[in-house]
Formats: sequence, structure tokens, C-alpha cells
Amino acid sequence: MIKKAFIYFSLFVCISLCTSCFEILEEIKLNNDGSGTIMVTLNMSKSKTKLASLMLLDSINGYKIPSEDEIDESFKDVLYHLEKTPGISNIKKTKDFDNYIFTISCDFKNVDNVNAIFKELIKKQNKNNYTNFTTTNLSYNPSENVFNRHFRYDNAIKKSFNTLKSEDRKVFDDASYTCIYRFKDKVKSVSNVDAKIAPNKEAVFLKVDALSLILGEKNVENKIELTK
Repeated sequence: MIKKAFIYFSLFVCISLCTSCFEILEEIKLNNDGSGTIMVTLNMSKSKTKLASLMLLDSINGYKIPSEDEIDESFKDVLYHLEKTPGISNIKKTKDFDNYIFTISCDFKNVDNVNAIFKELIKKQNKNNYTNFTTTNLSYNPSENVFNRHFRYDNAIKKSFNTLKSEDRKVFDDASYTCIYRFKDKVKSVSNVDAKIAPNKEAVFLKVDALSLILGEKNVENKIELTK
């Protein structure tokens, strides 16, 4: 499973390094009992014309360009991994090669199921590269009605970024990471200064540009308190 997850990640990096305009979107709908739905989207539609041309090449800047068949295989690997994770169900995927938008979604019984998806992958990453990434990305306390998106920055992110060639670093100039969390109860407060509460008080929106995230200037850490 670890190897398959790495394959998918590698393909993602190869594609991402070909375009300077992409967005990763993390969406979670949380029920009061801690169950919910998560969907992750990779949106490169703003660069679809350029990507269509690049997909005809074998490589660019030393990075191999994955074919549609290879991307399909990586999706199968990810889906297989999700199917084997306890508490995960209703797994869905979409692939739009016309607009270069890819999504994977699933239901979970509790947020620990989501943490378990990449727990072993993160542990291996930390061991092999001496990093210190947390294996707990989400937590929810139903008695306190508090949802947490955890994020612990590691300087290894910046070090890895600095090893890239200058032309490869530019691909992150217009890239972003967006989090949208929806709840059944009203949102009382958020801890991240860049997070915004929706007018109906039932959702939280946070968008961080990729460079700020990579350099440690901003993060997606957020403590969301809901009304009891």
C-alpha cells in the first residue's frame, strides 16, 4: 500500500511541475456523531491548454510525464487502498482529462478513519527523510463540539523546495490549497486568522497560497468551535 501511494504521489508531482496554476481542494462534511464525507480535488483547469500539449511529451525539465493510462492505474491503487481502510465506504472518483480536474471522495465513520488512510505512508516518510510530520490530521471532540484540522510545519518542506531548480519553483507561484468544512451546527469561532466563516455560520473556508504553506509563513491548522 505504501508503494502504491508513493506512485500516485509521484505522478501528481510530475503533473504539478508542468503547470504553475493548480489548486488542491479539501472538503469535509461533518455530522454531529463524528461521521462524514471527505473529498479531495486536484484542479488544473486553468492550465488545461498547456497540459494538453505537455501530455504529448515523454518528459519535461527532467520529469516524466505520466500518460492517461498511468494516471488511471494510480487511481486504481488509491481506490484499492481506501477499500482496505476500516471505516471508509462509498468511495467515488472522477477524472476529467478535458479540463484536468480529478477528485476522490469517501464516507467515514469517524475522523480517525481518515487519519488512518495515510498514517503508514507518513510514518515511512518521517523515517526515511528524517521529517516530523504528524500522523493525526483531523480530530473531533463531540462532547466539546470542537473540530480540529492539525498541521505541524517541518523545515524539511522548505529544504526540499530549495533543492528544486528555479524554473521548477515557479510552478508554485499561482498554486493554492483550499479547505472547506461544513457542519450541522453553527460555527462559534475559528483559530486560523485566514479562515472565514460562511454567512450562514455552517461552514468554514480557508485558502492558502502554496508558497506561503511551503515556506512556513501560513498553515492550515485550525480549531473550529461549534455551538452546543
